[in-house]
Amino acid sequence: MRELHELNVGLAVEAAELARTRRAEGVAVAASKSSLVDIVTEADREVERLVVDRIRTARPDDGILGEEGTSVAGTSGLTWVIDPIDGTVNYFYDIPAYAVSIALVEGEPDPTTWRAVSAAVVNAATGERYEALRGGGARRDGREIRVADAVPAEVALVATGFGYDAGRRQRQAAVVQRLIGSVRDIRRGGSASLDLAWVASGRLNAYYEIGLQPWDMAAGALLVEEAGGVVRGWQGAPASTAFLLAGHAQVADELAVLLADMRPDEM
Repeated sequence: MRELHELNVGLAVEAAELARTRRAEGVAVAASKSSLVDIVTEADREVERLVVDRIRTARPDDGILGEEGTSVAGTSGLTWVIDPIDGTVNYFYDIPAYAVSIALVEGEPDPTTWRAVSAAVVNAATGERYEALRGGGARRDGREIRVADAVPAEVALVATGFGYDAGRRQRQAAVVQRLIGSVRDIRRGGSASLDLAWVASGRLNAYYEIGLQPWDMAAGALLVEEAGGVVRGWQGAPASTAFLLAGHAQVADELAVLLADMRPDEM
């Protein structure tokens, strides 16, 4: 597994270099997806093709699930879950918070049932590299990282994100309005994998979001867990598209109480 982890990290670094190079050359929007603001760039597609080609050459029996449409059923029991550029809107605006996120998971590509074994998240704009191997801890640029110590919710820095649908964003903003008076402050970084990496490294106390896709959370969730934190779903369920909450266990407990009146199924 360590060899596979090294392959994963190498792929993420190479892909991040390609993404950064293409950003310097200029960004071309290829299409919109779920809404006009949910964009995909030519670079998203090119980076995913690079990672997929490398995996299929090195690991032809593995499955692959990519944000930009790659879906390969494998026979090895392992699946690579890829977000080629997590934070595409940041990428489009040249905000330096966009990442290549790659996870290797055991089982079906479903976050409620899989077991992530390797994670790599590379901030393509800065080169900062996060990695985790199950049972081997989490690291940033080679140095071990841990989630921040527990603090009361009132002094916790909490991150979240919003969906692309305007109505969903309004409902999510209403939750933030209720929560913001009970925590230190709210951050909205625009890249779920980096938000989770920043929880793992103590830059944030916690992060929650509704509507994440499997590739948004796969690598980042393992980073948090290997850094000593927890990743949970709604009311005890596993983390999923419906809801994800990550942080130190005590902080997550307090936030779960503060968010108890939220209805993810209505968002």
